[in-house]
Amino acid sequence: MTVRRLDAPQLLAATDELADLLTDTVEGGASIGFLAPLDRTAAVDWWRERADATAAGHLAVWVALRGDRIVGTVSLALPAKPNSRHRAELVKLMVHREARGEGLGRRLLTVAENAAVATGITLLHLDTETDSPAEHLYRSTGWTRAGVIPDYAASPDGVLRPTTLYYKRVGTGADTAGRLVVMDGPLT
Repeated sequence: MTVRRLDAPQLLAATDELADLLTDTVEGGASIGFLAPLDRTAAVDWWRERADATAAGHLAVWVALRGDRIVGTVSLALPAKPNSRHRAELVKLMVHREARGEGLGRRLLTVAENAAVATGITLLHLDTETDSPAEHLYRSTGWTRAGVIPDYAASPDGVLRPTTLYYKRVGTGADTAGRLVVMDGPLT
């Protein structure tokens, strides 16, 4: 299994495979912002819309490859505001149903966390459906539960479900007085 970061042209070239992964994830019941059944054209369009943010450096996207086939992905959304450059949001961690149970979600999570640390990011955050399998992954990898919002998002079958917010301090960019030391550099 290989994990690599995609630039905007690579993301555009991979939209068909990423759309397959997205539709599989939604069909598998994961609450990642879409209702089932997810139209494949809509999935392709959604990924294409991410290319501009990727080119601008506001979104970092990694894919996991088994051979030449994409079987997983994770992204970091990076804020452009000067007062929030120390943090990023972990978004769209997906593993194809055929590749689950192999530690791939944990590996993708580690890649994103390590890339964040390498650029001076000190705080990561995410939201996930409460009591979902993903929630176990985040708890088991050191993420801290911040709270639950009831009826936050509809599951793929349209039922309103609570969402749990998590955060994780990473790296050593904040001193004990809470002042931030920001290091510049590209996410790798």
